[in-house]
Amino acid sequence: MSVIDILFRVDSICKKYDKYDVDKHRELNASSDDAFARLYSAVESQIDAALRKSETASVETSRAAVVAMNAEIRRAKARMMEEVPKLQKLALKKDQGLDIISEGLDTLKNLAHDMNEELDRQVPLIDEIDTKVDKATTDLKNNNVRLKETLNKVKGCNVTLD
Repeated sequence: MSVIDILFRVDSICKKYDKYDVDKHRELNASSDDAFARLYSAVESQIDAALRKSETASVETSRAAVVAMNAEIRRAKARMMEEVPKLQKLALKKDQGLDIISEGLDTLKNLAHDMNEELDRQVPLIDEIDTKVDKATTDLKNNNVRLKETLNKVKGCNVTLD
């Protein structure tokens, strides 16, 4: 596999996993597309509201108001408990997505290792080619000098013949 093939594969893998780039999604405000984040945020706000009601109920002096608030808190708790399986399911999907990302990163790591090995193999070859090119350049310069000398001799012979 050539270095160019490896680079193209790395690029295609990066594009494939681009949707998991958290920083990029934050910049694009893409968190609204994340069902888990939306549901988690909703449940978290419901928990905060229930905690505030509980604190209010703890300082309330009217028993009827306390009973009503506790009933609201229990209903809110029941609604939140219905959301827990959905959150678990969405969290599992996120974990599976992370597993896929992990596999992709392992692939990228292996490709980078292969690229390193390929470069390590090619460096001596390039050095050898460089040495041969330098020798060929030197030989060509020497041949050009000798050819010029030969041409000058031939021109010198033609002048004496005329």
